[in-house]
Amino acid sequence: MDATTIFRSGSISVVDCRCSAGPDDVPFVEAHDSFSVSYVRTGSFGYRARGQLHELVAGSLLVGAPGSEFMCTHDHATGDECLSFHLDERTASLVGGSAESWRRGPLPPLSQILVLGELGQAAADGRSDLGLDEVGLLLAGRMVDVMSGRGRRPPDARAPDRRRAVEAALWIDANSHEPLDLERTAREVGLSSFHFLRLFARVLGVTPHQYLVRSRLRRAARLLAGDERSITQIAFDVGFGDLSNFVRTFHRAAGVSPRGFRRAARGERKILQERIAASS
Repeated sequence: MDATTIFRSGSISVVDCRCSAGPDDVPFVEAHDSFSVSYVRTGSFGYRARGQLHELVAGSLLVGAPGSEFMCTHDHATGDECLSFHLDERTASLVGGSAESWRRGPLPPLSQILVLGELGQAAADGRSDLGLDEVGLLLAGRMVDVMSGRGRRPPDARAPDRRRAVEAALWIDANSHEPLDLERTAREVGLSSFHFLRLFARVLGVTPHQYLVRSRLRRAARLLAGDERSITQIAFDVGFGDLSNFVRTFHRAAGVSPRGFRRAARGERKILQERIAASS
């Protein structure tokens, strides 16, 4: 098993798991070390726990609780890949669900689950403005809803809630050039990551990370249009830690590359005109 941590904060971590075991490999007893939800991206494997054997395929969700023992088998195929979200105890309790629900084991491929799993993969690949920590909390919350058979009612947007969300947005905008994650921003307004995510999205209609990315894009567009700094320097100055990620994100938002946007801002209107014509 190759496990690579691709995101980590104080309350949640995200691990890219790739297993190459096959029918000839002897399974062994393992134990979950945290509260977790793991989205099966490709492949399949058997999951034996509490006297039951479950077969997981692409789109399935594996739920784990600390100390729960299990055994993975690969009787029918070789290898699998999972995107695993690990929550600390406090965050798992805020997400909800009984202790038993976290020990229940796998969920089959369900539309309301797998769309979030694919959203998590898009975030991991840099193809989404959502943060991996945000997707992990959304996925865990949806898992609890499905297991409990109920829908989650959004929190009421009271006046203090609205003020807190707006103040958080102003703080994000002022600090968007810094490396920010959901936990740090939630701490600024005195909320848990889970409650802050729900409140912010409820009041403003976007998640904190989406707002952060768009704040960086606004500033980047402003600098590209009227500043002589290089595109690489602008990318780092506005808060993108990777040039390729900046170029990809900007192109997805604007329909043209940062270089093309800069040329258009300097008078080459044909660039944006062709983009508008192509999308009409």
